[in-house]
Amino acid sequence: MHNFRGNSPLYSGAFEHNRFLRYNDAMFALLKAVFYQPLYNGLIFLIAALPGASVGFGVVLLTIFIKLLLFPLSQKAARFQMLMKEHEGEVSRLKERFKSDKQAQGKAILDFYREKKINPFASILPIFIQIPVVIALYYVFFNGGLPLVDASLLYSFVSPPETMDMHFIGIDIAGKSLLLAILVGITQYFQGRLALPPPKPRSATPSLGEDLAHGMHLQMKYMMPVFMAFVSYAVSGAVALYFITSNVFTIGQELYIRGKFTREKRIMPTKK
Repeated sequence: MHNFRGNSPLYSGAFEHNRFLRYNDAMFALLKAVFYQPLYNGLIFLIAALPGASVGFGVVLLTIFIKLLLFPLSQKAARFQMLMKEHEGEVSRLKERFKSDKQAQGKAILDFYREKKINPFASILPIFIQIPVVIALYYVFFNGGLPLVDASLLYSFVSPPETMDMHFIGIDIAGKSLLLAILVGITQYFQGRLALPPPKPRSATPSLGEDLAHGMHLQMKYMMPVFMAFVSYAVSGAVALYFITSNVFTIGQELYIRGKFTREKRIMPTKK
C-alpha cells in the first residue's frame, strides 16, 4: 500500500494548518493570561470594593486606572509627534531639495532628525505596546458576561460580589443605550479633532494623492464618530461607557501634553 502522507500536498497543507492552529492557541492563551485575565480580575475586584457593587463605576475606574498606567507611554509618543510636527517645514524643504535622489533625501532627513535629537520611530513603539492592553480592556467589557462572573478566571484572592448593580446614573448598561452611544459619537468627534493633524491646503489642481488624503481626513473626522456610536449601541452600554471614559481621558491627556509642550518651548530659550 502506497503511503501518500510524506509527499501529498493535501497532507502537507493539513499539517501546516494544524501547526498554525496550535500556534494561534498558544498565542491566545498567552494574551489571555498576560492581559485579559488580570484586567478581568481587576474589574471584579473594583466592583466588589465599590459601595453597591456598581459595574458602571467599576468600568470607569478601571479604564482611568489603565489609562494612567499607559500615560507615560502616551506622553512620550505624543511628544515626539509634536517635535516632528514642529520641524515639518524643514523636512519638507529637504524633501524638495533632494527629490531627485531618494537615497540622499532619506540620509538628509535622518541626519536632520539626529541633529535635532528626534527619533522618528520613538512614537511608534509606545503605541504598539499599548495596543494589546487596550484590546484586552475592550474585551473585558465586551465579553465579560456581567453580571455573571466566570469563576475559573478569578485569582484566589479575588471574590466576586453576591449581586451587581448594572445601572449607571439610572442607565442600564447591560443592554443598549442610545444616550451613551450618542455621547460616544460626540466624545469621539472631539477626540479625533485633537488627534488628527489639520489637512494641508489643497492646491489649485489637486493631485490624486491630495484628493485621497483629503477624503481620508474627512472620513476619520466625521465617519469614525458615527461608526463608534453605532458599534457602542449595537454592543452594550458597558462598552459605550468604556469608550466615553477613554475618549474623555484622551481629550484631557492631549490638552495637558500640548500645554506642557508649549510651556517648555516658551522657557527653553532662557536656559543656558
